[in-house]
Amino acid sequence: MHRVYQLVGYLTARVAPGEADLVHRALPATAWELFESMPVADRRHALDVANRLRAHGHDDGDLLAAALLHDAAKGHRLRLWHRVGGVLIGAVSARLLARMANPDERSAGYPWHLFLHHPELSAASAERAGCTPRTATLIRGRTDPIDAPTLAALHAADEAS
Repeated sequence: MHRVYQLVGYLTARVAPGEADLVHRALPATAWELFESMPVADRRHALDVANRLRAHGHDDGDLLAAALLHDAAKGHRLRLWHRVGGVLIGAVSARLLARMANPDERSAGYPWHLFLHHPELSAASAERAGCTPRTATLIRGRTDPIDAPTLAALHAADEAS
């Protein structure tokens, strides 16, 4: 049922102009364009994740930046049908999904590559846009043990949004 809610949310996503305040507070100015380049559904999801974290008392700047940019690499090449197909194909055969993925941006398999590798690609984009190495590490999902609770909070907010 969670995936159905995600699908409906994706199809009905909107971002109000006033919501940019959080983006401007949490991201360096050099990363605003990266956030704005994301499809509206990904921006809506990112804002929901960040707001969920804030509602649970998290105000760590790197964590909020990671929440806002954790899906930045999905971009406009990863269509809705790739997202749905990736979940379904991955549930049936992770090996098949990996074989379909191609890192060549000109290939038909590139969206599957984005689906599988968006955390690493999003982290690299965030770093290039001026975010801290810690933000990128949180996006990658690999942290030092000291940051494990912070990463767990990000994952929980992502799954719930």
